[in-house]
Amino acid sequence: MKKMLFAFSMAGILLLSACGRPAAEETEAAETTAEAERAQETSGVLVIEDAGEDKNKTISVRIVDSSNPALPGREAKKVRGIYITGPVAGNEEVLNGVLDGALAAGINAVVIDFKEDQGRITCPVSAATVNEIGASIPYVRDMKSLIESLKERDLYVIARVAAFRDSYLAEKKPEWSLTLPDGSLYRDRQGMAWVDPYRHEVWDYLLEVGNEAKELGFDEVQFDYLRFPNEASAGQVVYDDAVIRGRSKTDTILECANYLYENLASQGLFVSADVFGTIIGSGVDSSAVGQDYTEMAKILDYICPMIYPSHYSSGNFGLEHPDMEPYKTIFGALQKSGKVLLDASRADNHESRQAIVRPWLQDFTATYLGEGNYITYGAAEVAEEVRAVQDAGYEEWMLWSAANKYHLEGLSADGSSAAAAEVSTETSEEGETAGEDADGTSEAESAAETAQQ
Repeated sequence: MKKMLFAFSMAGILLLSACGRPAAEETEAAETTAEAERAQETSGVLVIEDAGEDKNKTISVRIVDSSNPALPGREAKKVRGIYITGPVAGNEEVLNGVLDGALAAGINAVVIDFKEDQGRITCPVSAATVNEIGASIPYVRDMKSLIESLKERDLYVIARVAAFRDSYLAEKKPEWSLTLPDGSLYRDRQGMAWVDPYRHEVWDYLLEVGNEAKELGFDEVQFDYLRFPNEASAGQVVYDDAVIRGRSKTDTILECANYLYENLASQGLFVSADVFGTIIGSGVDSSAVGQDYTEMAKILDYICPMIYPSHYSSGNFGLEHPDMEPYKTIFGALQKSGKVLLDASRADNHESRQAIVRPWLQDFTATYLGEGNYITYGAAEVAEEVRAVQDAGYEEWMLWSAANKYHLEGLSADGSSAAAAEVSTETSEEGETAGEDADGTSEAESAAETAQQ
């Protein structure tokens, strides 16, 4: 049953700015709520003007429905994470080998495949529909115990849930699936079938999976493929007007995201979604897949753009070969993200909440781009990406390697880029020598779906 709840943010109150919500200002917002001179309620958001010591701030507070006086507490963590497949999660020796190196490099979170790309649930669960169609594949035989052991190592645990790209569900429930004019299942170029994002039955299935994640002890549910297929062949899909009900693709993805958020956040889970990097500031790419970056950011706790340098074509950010310049590509993408989110926040007078940006970074080599268009990614390139995140003013990131082989030697024990520290030191020394202060600088999508989540 849908729970109509509005979820508090980390401390229950959000101060909306371009990218961050400092704790001190959140506390200030809470203290000034009662005495704010003017306030109005808009769709579950309390907008407070003239807040703060100098009466010069506008803040937004997510309120809880009167029939539900409180939500479970949620403890946020500034994530520096790596992706873990189901098979690796289920192999103690291999997993420990990955984690030992990761922990030494300041990694504090893992994103585990819970509903993987084929649609299989990677451990036994009690969910009715999952068991009806036999979707579980027990890579991890005791997920709850695994999560407990990860938390003992002070790791934040995220359940990755592939949403609408789901061959297994599509084949078991063809009536819920995308189909072609001849009635056969639509498949993308990798042969993967998709379920229909317009169908509420699919939303309920995703919610069922999210509920299981909560029961097993995950801290967060991260939805991947929360979109429509983007390939040209998807234009052949036949949709049912009675199911569409006049909604656009973007309307549908936003409605689904809100439905999942309300029901999962109300249970104490954080909720996030992966999005194409190319949708940032692009109305064309956004409408094609149904992902609206700024609107999704108003719903979720975290929004996770996949800004892999290999996924940008020549010309993006003024670069001939973006994959060969990881620092400039990541920095450019995050600068663009900051601008569009700030513009959106100003456009609605700061009345909406805004998700924290937590990007996916590349830790794989994109040989498919062809000779002269890519470089080998190792410790230096990963460190450059992390340095770009830091220099762009962001604090959270995740590394993607489908093989779960990570190059973390260039990171410090706190997860920061060692290269950034060296640059800062060199800059400082140069400034002192010159007698000046040293100021720190505080997509077209690739055709390679194999590297994409």
